[in-house]
Amino acid sequence: MADKKTGSSGVGISSKRREAVRVKTAKKRSVSSANWLKRQLNDPYVAEAKERGYRSRAAFKIIQLDEQFHFIKTGARVVDLGAAPGGWSQIVAKRIGAKGKLVSLDILPMEPLDGAEILNMDFLADEAPDKLKEVLGGQADLVLSDMAPSTTGHTATDHIRIMGLAENAAHFAMEILAPNGAFVCKYFQGGAEKTLLDQLKKNFTKVRHAKPASSRADSAESFIVALGFRG
Repeated sequence: MADKKTGSSGVGISSKRREAVRVKTAKKRSVSSANWLKRQLNDPYVAEAKERGYRSRAAFKIIQLDEQFHFIKTGARVVDLGAAPGGWSQIVAKRIGAKGKLVSLDILPMEPLDGAEILNMDFLADEAPDKLKEVLGGQADLVLSDMAPSTTGHTATDHIRIMGLAENAAHFAMEILAPNGAFVCKYFQGGAEKTLLDQLKKNFTKVRHAKPASSRADSAESFIVALGFRG
């Protein structure tokens, strides 16, 4: 069995040396597609996620964020926005336990998951907040969002689009969060995040930035962790 290297996150990644996989650019495969496939095949978190039975490498991001900020509580009521394929929901379901309640929401279909109530709907729909409160049996203690819009390849446009999505997720979270609740959201660094940060600082006692080790170094992706919702 391969040894595990455990970083400050506490997440063990196999130290077994894997031979780098080379990907040729096929006739129907663009250079960008070939580069993406090469990165996936050579990503230790992708391999480790498969080995552990996680639905995606994103599972390591929520593990590392929670180990840093401790926002997933046993028995909590949690909403996972944009949950498909369920990498974050897998981890949350285990950590909140049988006394907790998890609602995983996405416009995309998602395979059933033990410990999660799956809603195939748009969180921006008018009926979404009331529907979630109904399913949760009350207000949420934690709202998570790992959502990202489809990219255009134009950096400025993509940044504005994901920040718009993050702001909508924040508005939604503040509609359904209980006092002292928490909100965790993905965003891309690029300048347009100030509006969101100012809004969160007014409504939460602590707002922190984080980039977990499993977030690729060459990505502008980062996460906002807002704790202590003022209600």
